[in-house]
Amino acid sequence: MEGRQIGYARVSTDGQKLNLQLDALKHVSISEKLIFIDKASGSKSERPGLTACMNELKSCDTLVIWRLDRLGSVTETPHRKCRRAEGAANQLPLDQ
Repeated sequence: MEGRQIGYARVSTDGQKLNLQLDALKHVSISEKLIFIDKASGSKSERPGLTACMNELKSCDTLVIWRLDRLGSVTETPHRKCRRAEGAANQLPLDQ
């Protein structure tokens, strides 16, 4: 089974725009139906978009994010999220 690219984008406040992140994810040909979005602080543990994204990931999929801090603002949080994706390859952020 060939893996899919699954995208995740997050802004911390309603006043912030997702445009740059969404454009970057679409630029690498990620289907809109496989891009998950949250508008919530990275320190909040409840992020429905991230939960849905993690549930969608299979072992052959690649999680694509604009920057690593989009997974969470606390240093430890992104690492825990990546471990939860067990077996899914994690691609480097698009801006590096």
